[in-house]
This record gives sequence, C-alpha cells and structure tokens, in this order.
Amino acid sequence: MANLVAQIGIVVTGGLVRVTSSGLGCPTWPECVDGSIVPTDSQTEAFHKYIEFGNRLLTFVLGILAIAAIVGALRMRSRWKSEGAQPRRAILLLAIVPLVGTLAQAVLGGITVLTGLNPFSVGSHLLVSVAIIAGCVVLVRRAAEPGDEPLVRLVRGEIRTLSLVLVATCAAVIVLGTIVTGAGPHSGDAEVDNRIPVDLRTAAWLHADLVLLFIGLIVAMWLALRLTDGPARARSWSNALMAIAVVQGILGYTQWFTGVPWALVAAHMLLACLVWVAVLQNHLSLRSRG
Repeated sequence: MANLVAQIGIVVTGGLVRVTSSGLGCPTWPECVDGSIVPTDSQTEAFHKYIEFGNRLLTFVLGILAIAAIVGALRMRSRWKSEGAQPRRAILLLAIVPLVGTLAQAVLGGITVLTGLNPFSVGSHLLVSVAIIAGCVVLVRRAAEPGDEPLVRLVRGEIRTLSLVLVATCAAVIVLGTIVTGAGPHSGDAEVDNRIPVDLRTAAWLHADLVLLFIGLIVAMWLALRLTDGPARARSWSNALMAIAVVQGILGYTQWFTGVPWALVAAHMLLACLVWVAVLQNHLSLRSRG
C-alpha cells in the first residue's frame, strides 16, 4: 500500500516539475549540476533546481519502499512454508515490480534530462509510472487474499468482458492524455520547447471523445453490476469510479477552457491515477481467490 501511494505521489510531483518549468532545474544527471549531486548557490535555475532535486530525492524513498515490499513478500513466503502452505510465488514476483520499475524510471529520468526533455521520453516517464501503479494495485489485492486457488468468477462472462474493455479504454485515455500534454504549452522548462509534433486541438478533441466513450462504459458497468446483483466490493468500486471520472471530466474541460493552468494540470494527473486505480480494483473485484 505504501508503494502504491508513493508511486501515485511521484506522478504528481513529476507533474509539478513539468508544469512549473523545472524540468532542467538540475541540468545534468546523475549530478544536479557539474561537480555537485545537490543544487548549488551558483546555479541560475532559481527555485526550479529545488523542485527538480526534490523530485529526484523521492526516487530514493521509492527504492526503500520497493525493497521493503520484497522483504515483506519473502517473510510471508517463509511463514507459509513453515505452515505447510503453498509459497504463492505470484506475490514475490509482484513485489519485485516496484523495484524494477523504480530503477527503470531512474534511468529514463536521466535520459530525459540528457536529451533536453525529449517529449517522448517525458511521456514515457509517466506511462511507466502508470504500469508500476497497476502492478502495485494487483500486489495489494493479491497480498490481502487468503490464497491463489480456487479462482472463483463472481459475475457473468459478459460483465468480465466489459470490464476488460473498460481497463483497455482507460489505458488508451491515459496515453492520449499524455500526448495532449506533450503537445501542449507545458514543455517542462522555460528554455526548452520540445513538443510532440501533433495538432494540439485535434489531440485534445480525440482525447475528449475517448473520455466520453469511457464514461459510457463506466455507466454500463455500474448498471450491469446492479441488474445482476454483482459482488458488493465491485459495486462500491464502480460507485467510486463513476464519481472520480465525472470530476476528472469536468476538470479536463475546465483546464482546456481556462488556458491549461498548471494547478489544474497537476490535479488532473492525480485524478488520472485515482481513476486508473479504481478501474483496476473494479476489475479485480469480479473474482475471488483462495
């Protein structure tokens, strides 16, 4: 759970780095500036250097939490063996995801700085975080379950299919949203104008259309779970998903019509993470294990 919260947190702080034009506040990597790991008084990047360096420091927090998750999984595995139970290899494999993801993010962050905030590298930074968040959600859920078998499906096949389409659509919305941000005004640094070479208006239009489809699928899932008396946990997550998605949609249109202010962009990124978590939790609630 700590890994999940921290991974969402670094998405938000990474977004703040971008929207405050602090992407090159530390212009080198792995040092902040040539000859120093930490910001120096001689740097001309003003407060930007502290924002960027603060975000880098969070990587160490993520690393510690990721190692703690592996230690926890190993302790659980040892306890299960001593009790004669199955060791549940999937838990250990899922516990490795945050560490591997954090190491990959550190390298990708370095590439992003050294390439002068290449927009595709910046966008990949976010999408890797989204993948890590997904791994953390599954880890939290699986670790809370009493076992791996038997796997019991709690809803009809049509609803499971609808849920998979919902997950895929949510992922597509996030990817398109990343493209919109990459083509928009927040390049990440006041001195850099590396943008994804697509028409911003068209990208935003397609993103909004896909969001409308996504909302429709959320409503369909909400209705399906109630008409078939679906599991209570899934109904609760569908309620949360609908509420967060509606707020996110309103926020998205607001930031577009108000000139994309940085505070709304940061809030939009936080809600995007929460929508993603709710979609995955809703899907995982359609079955039980152990």
